[in-house]
Amino acid sequence: MSSLPTREQLESLLAQRVQIFYQKYLEHCPSNVFCNLFEDKVAIVLENSLTPSTQLLADAGQQELAKKVRNDVQKALEPQFKAVIEEVLGVPVIDLLSNATLETGRTATIVVLAQPPQVQLG
Repeated sequence: MSSLPTREQLESLLAQRVQIFYQKYLEHCPSNVFCNLFEDKVAIVLENSLTPSTQLLADAGQQELAKKVRNDVQKALEPQFKAVIEEVLGVPVIDLLSNATLETGRTATIVVLAQPPQVQLG
């Protein structure tokens, strides 16, 4: 019996930790968080990810300002976000690529890992 987690367990734990991260740092909880692990990459998709202040700016016709605020906040929180991912997966993050769509409220992040995390096979 292996003590390593399955890929699905890591994906589920990471999704939970991403929701907690958003609640702690942004005081906003996305409605859904989906995480998929692909060898040394992770895709994270958040639904209803825009904070109330970003949504307010977008609704008021200030899309460019809303994008700038969202990008600036994301950049400021990137070290903490990487730390959460590294803690859950047990491997270093070497790159983080993220974008949000104001129209749909979705955020997608691609995480490039230094190596695949150890998971239970089979």
